[in-house]
Amino acid sequence: MMTDSLGRPVPNDMNSLTVGPEGPVLLEDIHQIDKIAHFDRERVPERVVHAKGAGAFGQFTTYQCMSKYTFADFLQGANHTTKVFVRFSTVIGSKGSADTVRDPRGFAVKFYTNQGIYDIVGNDLPVFFIRDGIKFPDVIHSLKPAPNTNLKDPERFWDFISLTPESTHMIAWLYSDRGTIKDYSHIDGFGVNTYIWINANGERFYIKYHWKTMQGLETITRQEAERLAGSDPDIAVRNLYETIKCGKFPRYELCVQIMQTCDLDDLPFDPLDDTKTWPEDRFPLIKVGMMTLNKNPENFFAEVEQSAFCPGNIVPGVALSADKMLQGRSFSYLDTQRYRIGANFAQLPVNRSISPVDNNQRDGEMTYLFDPEPINYSPNSLNNNRPCPADIPQAKPEYIEGYIGRTPITKQNDFYQAGLQYLSYSPEEKAHLADNIAVELCTCKRDIIQRVINHLAKASPEWANMVLRAMRMYKPNL
Repeated sequence: MMTDSLGRPVPNDMNSLTVGPEGPVLLEDIHQIDKIAHFDRERVPERVVHAKGAGAFGQFTTYQCMSKYTFADFLQGANHTTKVFVRFSTVIGSKGSADTVRDPRGFAVKFYTNQGIYDIVGNDLPVFFIRDGIKFPDVIHSLKPAPNTNLKDPERFWDFISLTPESTHMIAWLYSDRGTIKDYSHIDGFGVNTYIWINANGERFYIKYHWKTMQGLETITRQEAERLAGSDPDIAVRNLYETIKCGKFPRYELCVQIMQTCDLDDLPFDPLDDTKTWPEDRFPLIKVGMMTLNKNPENFFAEVEQSAFCPGNIVPGVALSADKMLQGRSFSYLDTQRYRIGANFAQLPVNRSISPVDNNQRDGEMTYLFDPEPINYSPNSLNNNRPCPADIPQAKPEYIEGYIGRTPITKQNDFYQAGLQYLSYSPEEKAHLADNIAVELCTCKRDIIQRVINHLAKASPEWANMVLRAMRMYKPNL
C-alpha cells in the first residue's frame, strides 16, 4: 500500500487536488507539496534537474507595443530594451555529463524589468512528458540512474512511458534528431506552460511563448552524439562561450500565441495541457521582439551556477494559468532555489532585481542586503503604513467552480498530435526516430514493449511498424 512520508495511506498519486477537472491546484494538496518538497531536496548541492548548463547575458528589444494584451512594463512600446540572462542546460545528467546526450534542453530567460524579475523557464521542445506536476518526481526518477546501481537503465524509463500514454507526443519529439544537439545557438525555445497576460482593462489572454533561433536549427544523429560524448563532452558549453567571445552574438526572436478565454473550451484537447501544442493556423505566432546574447559570464559559479529561475517569477501584467504543470513548477522551482542556495538567493547579483525591493521580509542565512527600518510588519502607524500596496491594474475577478478532488482533465486526446508530429517528418527523419526508440526499447521486457507499441500504433500504425522492424534489426527473435 502506498503511503506518504509519515506512513499515511495515499489513495491517489496521479492527480493533483483541483477545483474541478480543469481547475487550479489547491494549496491544501499537502500530499503533492510533501512529495515535491522532498523531491526538491534529493541532491546536494547541484540542481536535481538541469544540473549542467551554460549561460550568457544580453538584451531583449521589442518590435511593437503589446499593451492590447498586457500591461507588463517591458512590453509597453516598440524598441524598448531590457537586460536578460539566459541559462541553457541539459535536464537529466549531472554536472559532469555530456552535452550531446538525448535529452530536452532547458531554455530559461531572466528579464531584469523595471517592475521586477520575470523568468520564462522552458525547454527546446514544445511539449513535456506529463501534464500534472504531481507526477514530475516520477518521470525524473525513471530517467535518473537506478537507486541500487547508480546506472541509467532504459527499461525503467520505458516502463514509466508505457504506463503514461500522455507522453507519446513528447517521445515523437525527443527521440527524433531534435533530441540530440551540439550547439545552444541553433535550438529553438518554448515556454511549454500556458501563461495569462492581463491588459490595463483587466482582460485576460492565454499565452504560449516561442523563441526562434536566428542561426537556424541544427541537430545531430544519435551516432554523432555518442561520438562527441566521448571526444568533446562539453561541446555545447564551449560553442556558446566561444561564439560570444568572437563577437558572433546569438539571436532569438520571441513570438507568442494568443488565445481568447472564450476559445479555451472550443478545442478537441485541453489548451492548458503541457503535452499539447496549439495549432498555429488558428493561433498564429505574433512577433514580439529580438533577444541578443552579447556577454559571457565573468565567473561561472557566481553567475551561472547561482542563477535561480522559477516559472512563478512573474511581473504585473502576467499571471499563472490553471496549467497543472505550471502550478506545480511555480512552487517546486522556488523551493528548490531556497534549498540549493538559501532563502536570500534573490539578493545574489545575477538574481537581483534592478527595481527597488521593499517588503517586510527580514534575515535568513547569507543576508547582505539588509533594511535598517525597524518597523517590519503591516499594518503599522510608526512608519506611515509603509511599504504601501502597489497601485497597478488588477485582473477582473475570475469565477471558478467545481468539486474538489484528484481528477484527471477531461479532454486528454493523448495520441492525435503525436501522430501528426510523426507524419510531419521526412522518410529519413522517421527512420531515425524509429531507430532511436528501437535501440533502447528492444532491451526491455516484452510487456513494456507491447504497451509502448500499442501507444505508437494509436498515434500512427506506420510509426509502430517502423519501430518493430527496427527492433528486429537488434533482436531478430522479437
